[in-house]
Amino acid sequence: MLSQSSAQALARLRAYTPPPTNWFNCPLTRRAAVLILLFPDRHGELKVVLTMRASTLRSYAGQAALPGGKADTLSEKPFDTARREADEEIGLPATDTRLPAGFAVEHLCEMPANLAKTELGVRPCVAFLRPAAKDEESNPSAAAAVEDRMIPRLDPKEVAAVFTAPFRQFLRKEWTSSTTTTGGASGEGGPKSKDGTPHSWYRGTWTDWHESRWRMHNFYVPRSEHEMRGRRNGEGEGEGEVDDMPTFRVFGMTARILVDAARVAYGEEPEFDHNSHFGDEDMIGRLVRMGKMGEVRRAGDELTKEDLREASKI
Repeated sequence: MLSQSSAQALARLRAYTPPPTNWFNCPLTRRAAVLILLFPDRHGELKVVLTMRASTLRSYAGQAALPGGKADTLSEKPFDTARREADEEIGLPATDTRLPAGFAVEHLCEMPANLAKTELGVRPCVAFLRPAAKDEESNPSAAAAVEDRMIPRLDPKEVAAVFTAPFRQFLRKEWTSSTTTTGGASGEGGPKSKDGTPHSWYRGTWTDWHESRWRMHNFYVPRSEHEMRGRRNGEGEGEGEVDDMPTFRVFGMTARILVDAARVAYGEEPEFDHNSHFGDEDMIGRLVRMGKMGEVRRAGDELTKEDLREASKI
């Protein structure tokens, strides 16, 4: 059964209405979406599914990311893009009819679009992987089955690894999760360095981006015996890519998206410094009006500081 805080978090996400988005004003080649896939652990607390991108990928190689990618057609909606990409990357079926019996994916909300360094408009889509409603009503303990039966069935097809992290932890400055990635008590199983000594959960710095001060979050997620290694094409090609990592570092846009989603879900602000606004809708809209988000990105078309400075004045 869901904890009270988890049930309230899901209710806030269902009720959340994002501001008008500029995502649909971007050309097809600039549209992307990611899936924030939440699920209940055996204690009823929410966790989120993350991936480690393969070292062979052209963009963000070897980095932690949310499942996602570019839109295929102009008619494809952000959530459909996110589900399709999650199917391709981690084996989460794109439609509920293909899920194992007794499970469903609920679309909770969408967050404001973010401007990626690759100059894409990235729309985060929040979803909840849960037992089917009839099972949830007849068997309150069915929520535990998601972590025990469904998550291990994910198949990392295009990534080096799939791992999970406590969702609310992305509001915390210290590792305080009451349940760790290995199911231990608070303080056990936290981030570790290569020599086995404790490692900080959070580190952050301020940097300049989009002609404004931007908080760079770094989270260090503990390794888990339950993580799933990539077996792209069924041949184990992803094995070995993450063996030397004592933690999975979640940073950049992915970290910011998770912080913002957790702010909405739990109705509280982080314990660390952060940007108060959500996403980059205003900046994306300004760049579109300037003609800087064209269909074709040619050599030399990369956004410059001058472009961002001009956009910030519109």
